[in-house]
Amino acid sequence: DQYQELQSFADDLGLVFFATAFDLWSLDFLLRIGVPAIKLASASIVDIPLLRGCYVGGLPVILSTGGATEYEITNAVGHLRDRNGPDIAILQCTAEYPCPAGDLNLRYIETLRDRNRETVIGLSDHQSGIAMAPVAYALGARIFEKHFTLNRTMKGSDNVFSLEPDGMRKMVRDLKRARVAL
Repeated sequence: DQYQELQSFADDLGLVFFATAFDLWSLDFLLRIGVPAIKLASASIVDIPLLRGCYVGGLPVILSTGGATEYEITNAVGHLRDRNGPDIAILQCTAEYPCPAGDLNLRYIETLRDRNRETVIGLSDHQSGIAMAPVAYALGARIFEKHFTLNRTMKGSDNVFSLEPDGMRKMVRDLKRARVAL
């Protein structure tokens, strides 16, 4: 009921609502409520049954890569591409929360882009702040995941590096500027 309430609220705001599937049960649930895309967390990159299950409904898949090896990324993309065609986005992700700028490995975006030419490449950004998103854009990232909170002082493990509404507006503004500048 809560997911459907959130989905309705997002619709009222003109936002696209989707969520992360962590297992086959949650994938089935998300498909039943009619999400337009599926997000897979970094830990799911080796979950072959879940990867194979993503072909149901032919939805686009956004795949995080944090902690994965080259082989695991290639294997996961192979399972998804066989079933979904080119409707995959691969996110460069460093599974460190918050992630220091020196650990972001943003140049890997270029590697992902070169190895997956028909695939949208992006950044799953767990770094505090907004400065790295335009850098990632300049390197070829075209989809961005950033944690969001209404108030960074609220309880929760992600709040310390999440963006508040003004920070999110500024990041979006800077990404638009980066596009125009390039």
